[in-house]
Amino acid sequence: MDFEQLIQHRYSCRKYSPDPIDDQVLEKVLNAARLAPTAANMQPFQIIIIKTENKQEDLLKIYNKPWFVEPPIILCACSLPDQAWVRHKFDNENYAIVDVSIVVDHITLQAADLGLGTCWIAAFDPQATREFLKLPEEVEPIIFTPLGYPLDEPQEKTRKPLSDLIRYDTW
Repeated sequence: MDFEQLIQHRYSCRKYSPDPIDDQVLEKVLNAARLAPTAANMQPFQIIIIKTENKQEDLLKIYNKPWFVEPPIILCACSLPDQAWVRHKFDNENYAIVDVSIVVDHITLQAADLGLGTCWIAAFDPQATREFLKLPEEVEPIIFTPLGYPLDEPQEKTRKPLSDLIRYDTW
C-alpha cells in the first residue's frame, strides 16, 4: 500500500490473535526501528522483545488490560538518555524521548504495512516494568506496544481539522 493509505489504515488495535509472527516479519518490523531517524543519528534506544507465552500474569502488572497480553509479542521501547543528543548550546534539552517516539512510529507503520496490529501504551506502571524487565537505572521505559495479528476492525478516527493544528509564520 502507498504511504497515504498506510497512515490512514494504521490504528490502535485492542484485540489480537495469539498466532505466532514469522521471524522474517518480525525482523522487518525491527529493522524499521533501526532505520528510523534520531537526533545526530545517535540511536539512543533499545527495543525489548517480550514473548507473552506464560508471562501474562506478570505483564498484566505492567498494564492491566486483557488485550495487552493476547498477541505473541509485546515490544518495550526504552531510551538511553546518557547516549542521546542534547541541545547543549541553548537549553540542554535531551532528545531521547523524541528519538524513541520516532522509532516506535516506524515500528507501528511497518507493522501495519505487514498486516500486524499495534497500540501505543504509555499508561504503564514504570516500577513494575523495571522489575519485570530488570532494567538498569540508566534505561528509561518509554512506550509499550503489543505486536500481533489483529482480530478487531479499525473504528472511524476522530481527528481535529487540519486548520486547528497548523499556523503560518508566527503563533
